[in-house]
Amino acid sequence: MDSWQELNHRIIACRLCPRLVAWREEIARVKKPAYADQAYWGKPLTGFGDPQAGLWVLGLAPAAHGGNRTGRIFTGDRSGDWLFRALHRAGFANQPTSVSRDDGLQLQGAFISAAVRCAPPGNQPSPDERDRCFPYLQEEFAKLKRAKVLVALGGFAWQAALRLLKSVGWELRPRPAFGHAKEVRLGPCVLLGSFHPSQQNTFTGKLTEAMLDAVFERARSILQRGIE
Repeated sequence: MDSWQELNHRIIACRLCPRLVAWREEIARVKKPAYADQAYWGKPLTGFGDPQAGLWVLGLAPAAHGGNRTGRIFTGDRSGDWLFRALHRAGFANQPTSVSRDDGLQLQGAFISAAVRCAPPGNQPSPDERDRCFPYLQEEFAKLKRAKVLVALGGFAWQAALRLLKSVGWELRPRPAFGHAKEVRLGPCVLLGSFHPSQQNTFTGKLTEAMLDAVFERARSILQRGIE
């Protein structure tokens, strides 16, 4: 196996967090009525996208009936609907929708991961669960040699990204607070913040499509013009 396959195999086989294992498997067994005829993935999720990506998008964790069902992060849920439309408009995805692992979606110059790889109860991983997943994030980052722009979707992902960059020697003091469209340079990378495209943000208008587009347009601009 090549190095990506080996890493992904270990992620999928991971059972380090008993609470998350029990929850993801319970969801996959009981299912949502709307998806009762579907076979749920019910395992941890790997990152996916272009291994030569300049853009790395980091989310919180799989949705119980989204990625935990389909086997691909942000696939098959409302957050993903918003995210992939924005990535498509910015030229990072070949199509604006993502409904299954085999739907033809391809990312172009972008890679997507989550800080935690299993769907957590209440969408709230514990600190221990976050920490057990962190080495997978580090390994992915080490393989993404061309990643220069990190987009953190939400405060949890923002903190994970800051910790990741600190682990390779890039840190700012005081630690920069999360904010939508917040931009921070750390070493050779730029960290951009965005409100998470969850329904609690999109239904209330806290995040609009124009706001999300602006983040990815900025990411595209940095990658095209270079970090100044």
